[in-house]
Amino acid sequence: MLIALILLALGGLTALTAPRVMARVSWPDREPVIALWLWQCVVVAVLLCCALAMAISGAAAWQVVREGLFAPAPAGVLDAYALPPEGAWIAAPLALALAAGGLWTAVMLVREVRLARAVRRRRRAELLARRPLLPGEEEDGGRLVIVEDPRPDAWLLPGSDGRLVITTAALARLGGRRLDAVIAHEQGHARARHDWLLHCAGALARGFPGVPVFAAFRSQVHRLVELAADDAASRRFGRLTTALALVDLNGERGGFGPCAGADPRRRQLPQRVDRLLAPGRRFTPSRRLRMTAAAALVPVVPLLVAFGPGLSSLR
Repeated sequence: MLIALILLALGGLTALTAPRVMARVSWPDREPVIALWLWQCVVVAVLLCCALAMAISGAAAWQVVREGLFAPAPAGVLDAYALPPEGAWIAAPLALALAAGGLWTAVMLVREVRLARAVRRRRRAELLARRPLLPGEEEDGGRLVIVEDPRPDAWLLPGSDGRLVITTAALARLGGRRLDAVIAHEQGHARARHDWLLHCAGALARGFPGVPVFAAFRSQVHRLVELAADDAASRRFGRLTTALALVDLNGERGGFGPCAGADPRRRQLPQRVDRLLAPGRRFTPSRRLRMTAAAALVPVVPLLVAFGPGLSSLR
């Protein structure tokens, strides 16, 4: 039972301190992909702490759970966890509370995916109304859709058959390499499956609004995925071209004026352009590898705490 309490303390400490630590460092703007990976590892570590604490407290409370968890284990492993033979008074409520939290997380994730699908269906219906199919044209016949609109815009409809939608005003204004940079930006979102990352972050933040790490995760993911897509476009077509494409695409929508403060995404546009025009010093390949490996070790810590007593009993 002590292991379960240690796991909960570790998860709570991580949930409280990780957002503060990440807010003090400046390198995520230079390495958004590594920052996204680190955020995912931190969130997985917090969820692992809760899941493992639920399993151990359930084993302490109920004999059937104990037998199911430790039946395949060698003799002596169960004794290493010092579980009370008849359960502890705090074990059952703790296990039930953690199980309810896990069920609520699953419900919120399903809700988030269903809402996203409903929005996607509505946007596709609106798209079909704006650009009716030609005779003999199939609805899923292409990944690029051009719609007539006086406002320059481009967006990706996520999904297994994701489509890139571009307005005629964007085609007229951008053209050439700037248009290619916009397409590469949206393709970067599609390749990295940023839509799923946003769904998971939104589900956790809405399901547990009082947990700082989940709120910070959602806030940072929205910003970092755009920076990562900007980098994907700039690697192919250059930083200046990508920055000019952002200005051309968002200049008339208040992205660089006083009205941008009301919208967080528009407020980030000047920062994104400045970052492209005056990039910070990137990490060396070896340092990126070390940072990636160090982030991958974060979820390993709760696993070591949970399985450490059992492994030590096998010596």
